Amino acid sequence: MEWFAAPDYWLSRLLFQRGLACVYLVAFLGAALQFRALIGERGMLPVPRLVARVPFGQAPSVFQLHYSDRFFAVWSWAGCAVSVALLAGLDSRLPLWAGMLLWLLPWMMYLSIVNVGQTWYGFGWESLLLEVGFLAVFLGNDEVAPPVLVLFLLRWILFRVEFGAGLIKMRGDACWRKLTCLDFHHETQPMPGPLSWYFHHLPKPVHRIETGANHLTQLAVPVLLFTPQPLATAAASLMVVTQLWLVLSGNFAWLNWITIVLALSAVRLPDTAPTPAPDTPLWYEIVVLTVAMALVGLSYRPVRNMLSRRQVMNRSFDPFHLVNSYGAFGSVSRVRYEVIVEGTTDDVPRAASDWREYEFKGKPGDPRRRPRQFAPYHLRLDWMMWFAALSPAYAGSWFGALVERLLENDRDTLRLLRGSPFPPDAPPRYVRARLFRYRYTTWRELRATGARWERVYVREFMPPTRLAGSVQRP
Repeated sequence: MEWFAAPDYWLSRLLFQRGLACVYLVAFLGAALQFRALIGERGMLPVPRLVARVPFGQAPSVFQLHYSDRFFAVWSWAGCAVSVALLAGLDSRLPLWAGMLLWLLPWMMYLSIVNVGQTWYGFGWESLLLEVGFLAVFLGNDEVAPPVLVLFLLRWILFRVEFGAGLIKMRGDACWRKLTCLDFHHETQPMPGPLSWYFHHLPKPVHRIETGANHLTQLAVPVLLFTPQPLATAAASLMVVTQLWLVLSGNFAWLNWITIVLALSAVRLPDTAPTPAPDTPLWYEIVVLTVAMALVGLSYRPVRNMLSRRQVMNRSFDPFHLVNSYGAFGSVSRVRYEVIVEGTTDDVPRAASDWREYEFKGKPGDPRRRPRQFAPYHLRLDWMMWFAALSPAYAGSWFGALVERLLENDRDTLRLLRGSPFPPDAPPRYVRARLFRYRYTTWRELRATGARWERVYVREFMPPTRLAGSVQRP
């Protein structure tokens, strides 16, 4: 069928596939390096405890059938290896059916991780990676031209990512409508980057322009994805520019990068297709048509959510994460709070004790320490510490376990931190947590003190706790 193929998108498909393989690699690498302390057998939220109470149908995963830390490590590193193979273009060297199976493999492997990841994997970009990764299975390789239906569905995902985010902002917080949210956002975002301080201190009229441009890109431009070329390419290119601006202004894991990868699939680049284009096998057309119809049907609930006044962000409607709802920053915090964790070796904890602060890799701690760029790598514990500062309710399931492992000088947990203030053979006797209010310093304060933050003590988050008693929770 001539309408089935889009021979003008060979290079676009190539860039999309290699970019997606990079995102997969980052995701599997993060799982391999962080899982033991988070969801391992001795983790804060162990997988065995989850699978004992959640049936396979609600969370399909290979770890429902068997779990051990060694098995999870092999699984994650194998995912890295498959991602590298896809990045190297192995799928294009295989027959069409084998290339599709190769793309199916990382999707199935990452689905198994997400479905047992619990709160550590409750972020929108996890479902986004799975939804995009599932469609990538049917995009084909060098044996066929890219299917029009799959390219359309990729644009449909991009539309929902951007348009859903735009709607949740307009509905969720008056500051988006007043164009004032960016007066606060760069300071209160989950994990500031090395340039976030400078973005915050841009003149307020520039912040108004930023916010207005955001509304334009998320509420108007996405519609143009479904128009003829070159207008669709222009719309996708504008989205790429906007996402790169967000990359510079903060650390949002791979959310911006996978959105860029999606946008590349809508850009028509110079033709590099083989001549003549190979014929499309009938079985492949049938498979793509069947999958496309199923995904269109599954889009009903995400669309209903997107149009609802009670729109929710980042919701999966099926255990396979095939079609999801997206959105970000429906509300913007005006004040930044941070939970600071400290330990002491004193036998009796007092206010004057030698309390030593634990430094995290990404979240603000020492006011003088300049934030680093970690995205697209996802520091899961640092992100959840941001949520904990918003409300202790976000920390109820895991914070006590974190404190317990700090009291033990647990090696895997300490690897998630920037460093421990205690030697391996001398763990703290007590650990406490305190809540501080943080604000960016001014230009004058930065020159005078070298500090990018000023912090003020607010209240106790968790009282001094030791192993001998039960670990209290906030």
